[in-house]
Amino acid sequence: MRLFYNMLLAVAAVPGLLFFLLKMLLTGKYRHSFLQKLGARQDHLPAGIAPGRRVWVHAVSVGEVTAAAPVVAALKAKRPDVRIIFSTSTETGQGMAQRLVKDADAFIYFPLDLPFSVGHMLDVVRPEVFVPVETELWPNFLAACRRRNISTVMVNGRLSSRSFSRYRRTRFFWRQVLKNVDAAGMISEVDASRIAGMGMDPAKISILGNAKYDALAAMASPALREDIARRFHARPHEKFLVAGSTHPGEEDVVIGVYRELLARDPDFRLIVVPRHVERAGDVVRLLRESGFPDVITATQMSNGQSRRDEKVIVVDVIGELFKTYALATVVYCGGSLVPRGGQNILEAAAWGKVIFYGPSMDDFSSEAALLEAAGAGIRIHSARELLEKMLQTHADPQDAQARGERGRAVVLANRGAAQRYAEMVIRYIG
Repeated sequence: MRLFYNMLLAVAAVPGLLFFLLKMLLTGKYRHSFLQKLGARQDHLPAGIAPGRRVWVHAVSVGEVTAAAPVVAALKAKRPDVRIIFSTSTETGQGMAQRLVKDADAFIYFPLDLPFSVGHMLDVVRPEVFVPVETELWPNFLAACRRRNISTVMVNGRLSSRSFSRYRRTRFFWRQVLKNVDAAGMISEVDASRIAGMGMDPAKISILGNAKYDALAAMASPALREDIARRFHARPHEKFLVAGSTHPGEEDVVIGVYRELLARDPDFRLIVVPRHVERAGDVVRLLRESGFPDVITATQMSNGQSRRDEKVIVVDVIGELFKTYALATVVYCGGSLVPRGGQNILEAAAWGKVIFYGPSMDDFSSEAALLEAAGAGIRIHSARELLEKMLQTHADPQDAQARGERGRAVVLANRGAAQRYAEMVIRYIG
């Protein structure tokens, strides 16, 4: 089956190359990572690492980096002799990793799953253990690790219902790929049952929790809040509706709700953080067409433009959402009023916020259940219900604070997964 997979890769290589080139020319994206993904320009990065057992940790982008950081910290605390080579697939993830993962010995880009790229980078890094964060399954890479007796240990593994549906249709293929994974630490029972349903040996599967609880609990700090408040020029009297990770179809709802909030309280402001920052221009246009011409973007502020009387901020850069939640009076978490499975509600919970979200929370069902039990997560089904519940919450700030604190307590109580993942990895280091 891997032969067929590589034939498909060969067919896709030409249009794929054109896609990367066009993106580089038109947007600048991939300009600093494309050659590295082919295995070039990275040989020198692990060269100066001190002797010791090597562990290659891979996190695709920003979200996975957040989960990986406390695992790496726990691993280094337990085994300071281990050398960590940390890779990402995206440039934004690379930037985030270099800020968050303080214990890594080198940072590289993960190669495209082409045999020559994979082989070259494994020769360069020479790890004893490969640690993919969440569910990263690259057939050629995992097969090459098996041939070289490199153990593969998955941490913080999760499978959304949509991903599981796609994998299950080709289970015959993924069952063979998963034979190359030595151990899989999964977040929840649901994730464990799904990867078993893909064909993984249940004896290799452990349920160890979500390392993001560790990361977010450690990251939420008064200094971080003060930093974002200063950069966004947030005044003490202002209240913020923060709409995070929004998708098309949700901004219209958020704008309508904000209009009603503003009519009742002129101190309300709106911050929209679209899930895909390339949509920021569309969001700005929608806001202006909806009667909100006073919009400023995070990029404009970073470039020196001061926020004066603008009521609306659009965050058009990656990596700012977590900090932005610190300013929130009320939070709407997107990907949930449209059928996208929800987004990470733990980030707002770590700041002690009450979080509103729609019915589509399949990818974060266990997190939603915990926060709803604490009263910090509120599921709504329509724009009208979102407005009514937000008005109720805003009308009783003491109750909202108590609910938010109970949600933060949930985050704190669920720490410890990073330590468990580190212990699992250590068993394979030797």
